[in-house]
Formats: sequence, C-alpha cells, structure tokens
Amino acid sequence: QVQLVESGGGLVQAGGSLRLSCSASGRSFSSYVMGWFRQAPGKEREFVATISWSGGSTSYGDSVKGRFTISRDNAKNTVYLQMNSLKSEDSAVYYCAASRGTSSTWDRSYAYWGQGTQVTVSS
Repeated sequence: QVQLVESGGGLVQAGGSLRLSCSASGRSFSSYVMGWFRQAPGKEREFVATISWSGGSTSYGDSVKGRFTISRDNAKNTVYLQMNSLKSEDSAVYYCAASRGTSSTWDRSYAYWGQGTQVTVSS
C-alpha cells in the first residue's frame, strides 16, 4: 500500500509555471505506475499525465502536451508535474495517483490517490 501527498499548488498568472510534487510513503514506490489527474468544478476528472515505474515511458493528455512534464525520483519516492505556459483552463484540483498495473489514462486503473492540491490560473 502507498500513501500519497501532493504539494506545490497555488495561484499563478496565465503564462506562468508551477511544479507539483507528490510524495509517497509506504513500500516499493518504484514498482508503481504514477499518474496525475485533475478535476475542475462541475467537470469530470481528467487525465493529465502518467509515468512508468522506471520513468522511461510517459504519456500526456492532449490538452497539456508540450506544456507539462511528468518525472519521478524513485530515490526520493516523489513524482513531479512541471507545468509551463499555464492557461486559465488549467485551473483545477490536481491529484496524484498510483497503480500496480501498466500505465493508463483511465482513472479507475489507479488504486491509490492523494488528497489533491488546488491550482488556480488567473487570466
């Protein structure tokens, strides 16, 4: 089992950058596929990015491709989401998630979730 805690959210102007972190406790962090999802008020949860256990494979949602980068440091039990060129439509609660399976864009593939961190982009 793994426990996840996100940090790094906040208020930023459009065009700015933020880096989210997700710290994991528990055993075998390096064996988990990690993902980032987001949910804005009144909208469904949306896939943002995922990274394989080794970090060698990544995938992104269409709306963030070219602007966001997911990475992980298995020695620090942490996964990151670097967000650049932020837009007002990126405003949402961002969630970190962990899966024992293969990389997936489907939120139900992930068994473990953090509490979320709010990102607000002002235009």
